[in-house]
Amino acid sequence: MDEDFKLRLEESGADVKATLRRFMGNEGMYLKFLKMFPGDPNYQKLGVSLEEGNYEEAFKCAHTLKGVAANLGLVPVQTVVSGMVEELRSKKNEDVDVPKVNAMWLELKKVYEQFVELISAG
Repeated sequence: MDEDFKLRLEESGADVKATLRRFMGNEGMYLKFLKMFPGDPNYQKLGVSLEEGNYEEAFKCAHTLKGVAANLGLVPVQTVVSGMVEELRSKKNEDVDVPKVNAMWLELKKVYEQFVELISAG
């Protein structure tokens, strides 16, 4: 993994050092999994579930995406999606604060797309 790419990840809020320790210092393996991130279906499924008002499915997708982002050290994605997970956890559709979840979705789109662009270019 080249130093410029690492620096751009860190400048975007990724915790590269801690994540590399989790990958036992294997930069190639980290990069392999990082490059799989843009293809993870949970982001798209989350958007569809929110659009359809299926908040139980949205919770599942958000929870999975939170884990993927955490494992890859993508802290900004993890932070925003963690808020969504907590807002959606164990709630009936009528109990969900829809404007709050929609605002979180817009923030998630911003940070997610930033990392997808960075990873795809890297």
